[in-house]
Amino acid sequence: MYKDRGIIKWAPFDALVGFHELIQGIIDRKNRIDHPILLEDKLRELNEIFLNVLKNNLMANYTYYENGYIKETFGYILRFDEIKKEVKLDTLVKLKLDDILDIKIIWDYKEEL
Repeated sequence: MYKDRGIIKWAPFDALVGFHELIQGIIDRKNRIDHPILLEDKLRELNEIFLNVLKNNLMANYTYYENGYIKETFGYILRFDEIKKEVKLDTLVKLKLDDILDIKIIWDYKEEL
């Protein structure tokens, strides 16, 4: 039975000009996912956690969607733009509220008291 080697079979052509970028583009497109759709319960939960983080200036870990990939970052909220529905973190990362998939509080100073 023939077993296809996938993208590896094109490795000898890597010496050709521009072929590496083409292969990398194919791999990138293949690994991308569609924007996840969150259920109402999850949206409500995220809203409560977000308001808690914003109100009490807590450090949190954010899981978000960007350009076909799920990414993570952490930090304190520096600015929240209600019109653009954007959050700017102290790590200078900007997140759109619609792209945030999960929020976990990392450090709550009240828990230590």
